[in-house]
Amino acid sequence: MSLEKAKKYLQEKGYADHIIELTDSSATVQFAAKALGVEPGMIAKTMSFLIGEQPILILTMGTVRIDNHKFKEIFHIKAKMIPFDNVEHLIGHAPGGVCPFGILPGIPVYLDESLKQYETVYPAAGNDHSAVKLTIAELEEVSGYEKWVDVCK
Repeated sequence: MSLEKAKKYLQEKGYADHIIELTDSSATVQFAAKALGVEPGMIAKTMSFLIGEQPILILTMGTVRIDNHKFKEIFHIKAKMIPFDNVEHLIGHAPGGVCPFGILPGIPVYLDESLKQYETVYPAAGNDHSAVKLTIAELEEVSGYEKWVDVCK
């Protein structure tokens, strides 16, 4: 169902031809990079956090980690990831397929500066066997992002 929501969203935005459905798992950065034949850093990892009760998404380069100090400087709260079992309920996609496409209404999306190291990145497309090939400009256009942030080490 999540893949269908992401596909519908991307189709409405004119990006359906960018979706890649995979036979191999893309549930982790390493799996996705191997399945796509790209560097792990090119995977646009979508991380889900709670700011109080508000879920947010941050897309980062696949090989980076959140810097708690930087996160707190921007969001004024300690980084708290959404528990695994609550991600699908709060975001609209299950872990392994979380992406900013076809998510529940009102969820802010942020893009981390680390992504700018690549011209092309590959976020998931709603499930653990999919990806979307996008340039950074296309990601900006289709993700509905709020702003660029710097929250990674």
